[in-house]
Amino acid sequence: MEKKKKKILVIDIGGSNVKILATGAEERIKIPSGADFKPEEMVELVKENASQWEYDMITMGFPGVVKENRIISEPVNLGEGWNQFDFHAAFNCPIKIINDAAMQALGSYEGKKLLFLGFGTGLGTAMVIHNTIIPLEGGHLPFKKKTFEEYVGKEYLVKSGSKRWEKNVLKTVEIFRATFQPDDILLGGGNSKLLTQIPEGCRLGTNENAFKGGFKFWEEDFKL
Repeated sequence: MEKKKKKILVIDIGGSNVKILATGAEERIKIPSGADFKPEEMVELVKENASQWEYDMITMGFPGVVKENRIISEPVNLGEGWNQFDFHAAFNCPIKIINDAAMQALGSYEGKKLLFLGFGTGLGTAMVIHNTIIPLEGGHLPFKKKTFEEYVGKEYLVKSGSKRWEKNVLKTVEIFRATFQPDDILLGGGNSKLLTQIPEGCRLGTNENAFKGGFKFWEEDFKL
């Protein structure tokens, strides 16, 4: 008897948009989020927008600390209530929650020791080594007078312009490369496409990698 193919809905939560895609669907759907965006709204809007799709299980990429399938910290760029919310009950199906940068990293993984740096609303960081996903909170490490995120996030880019922003991005790549010694560096997130030069040993990702990671995450051989 032929094994039934898993149908997965991937939810990629960001500070500006929530993006969703299901197995077999042709195009992702974007849902605006923002600083006051709460989990109840997210569930309602995802159910509404995904109503034409079939899915048996969900992968949710979340911009914050996730441990043992639970959100540990409230997100910096969204509303409140995320770490108390019961997503399993709300969606009424099996759900795996993973840090959003880790989900993108997994989707980009090609077998070599990978470092992922995601330049979006903030800075997402993760590694994948020997099929093990290692979420990092590198964006909150100290850099200059504040943190890396403060100098390479969307707010800095808008305020200070792309030239100064790119200089900080290149310095960030240099520091993370020296610290983690990766074999492969993927630069992702919505703002990575604004870079005028790609540092040696780096490649540009796309947000599609997040969905690839979300689908891959149900495969047995990947562990957190």
